[in-house]
Amino acid sequence: MAFFVIYKTKTLVMKKILVLILVSVFFSCDTETASNTTNPTSAVEALTEYVTINKVFQDVGNNSGDNVLSAETSASARSTSHKGDATVTIEPYDLTSFPKTITINYGDGVLGPDGITRKGIVTIVSTNWYRVEGSTHTTTFTNFYHNDFKVEGTHIAENLGENNKGNLQFEVTITNGKITNNENQSIYYTENVTRTWIAGDNTPLYIWDDEYLLEGIQSGISSKGVNYTLTTDEALHFTLLPRNIESGILDVTLGVFNGIKIDYSESTITILGVVYPFEN
Repeated sequence: MAFFVIYKTKTLVMKKILVLILVSVFFSCDTETASNTTNPTSAVEALTEYVTINKVFQDVGNNSGDNVLSAETSASARSTSHKGDATVTIEPYDLTSFPKTITINYGDGVLGPDGITRKGIVTIVSTNWYRVEGSTHTTTFTNFYHNDFKVEGTHIAENLGENNKGNLQFEVTITNGKITNNENQSIYYTENVTRTWIAGDNTPLYIWDDEYLLEGIQSGISSKGVNYTLTTDEALHFTLLPRNIESGILDVTLGVFNGIKIDYSESTITILGVVYPFEN
């Protein structure tokens, strides 16, 4: 399950471009306007923080879906299993009773193959199995950490059934999303997107060959109080291995700076009608 992710290498390139251009815009304002304008550096930091919180919730979505799919094969065998040193408990542990609660307990910390240390508890309540149309899967957190970030909020994925091409679609919503670092700085996040599973659905227990199309809106507030909103003009095409955005267009608003477009198909970023290339 992937969401809007602007990967690190691309973000660094775009950050340099944005800083230069937004600073120019900022200082072209008159004094009164500038005093009420979002600081360009803070605006760019908001984009960087968006990348961070988005990656955290992408990971949450990936692991939640993985555990629900795994539960379907193990529910009739045992109520508790160990997956990569995390304890996974399924209640009730049969194939027919719902809602079903899946609890993943990472204890004091489990280092995953992706280099991320997770600790604490993730709880998923599923109304049916993952592939069943109409099923919902609600994920919440109890003192859960993704590396040094404490994660809070509610993640819900609802199976909308297949589209006219036979691809499963999910409506994904995140409410009250929040991550807090060890300096007690918090980033806030909400999401309402449609995710279309276009590849990898025939290997449900192996997420790394998955590909998705995503469209919708994400928004939040940075640690410095800058509002940000990202909207898809064209659906984003995600691959997980290697992690990449193959195509799609995002419309970005950072504080008072709007009309920023990131085009992954053409590897360009457009600001005030001027097009700049970036490495894709």
